[in-house]
Amino acid sequence: MRGGFRRRRPLLRAAVVGGGAYVAGKSAARRQDAHASQEADQDARLNDLEQQQQQQAAPVPSQRPAEAPAQSPMAEQLDQLAGLHKQGVLTDDEFAAAKAKVLGT
Repeated sequence: MRGGFRRRRPLLRAAVVGGGAYVAGKSAARRQDAHASQEADQDARLNDLEQQQQQQAAPVPSQRPAEAPAQSPMAEQLDQLAGLHKQGVLTDDEFAAAKAKVLGT
């Protein structure tokens, strides 16, 4: 009987080593899957944040201020003079003289 027992010992040893290797491989695969899952979750969160930032950065067309048409320098000067006249900085005579000077008359 001893001969049969010795024969089984190498088989038992191979089964233990093989089983241990199987468990270690399975554990490593689980860790890799968990790591890949975490990276995928992190990538998804980053993409969501980037999309939110792009949406916040892009102005809504209805909220854009209407751009004033470009005015000539003469029109801008007349607007400034009219503003000063309304504020009372320029008298009627000073406003008329400054306006005539801008218009070249």
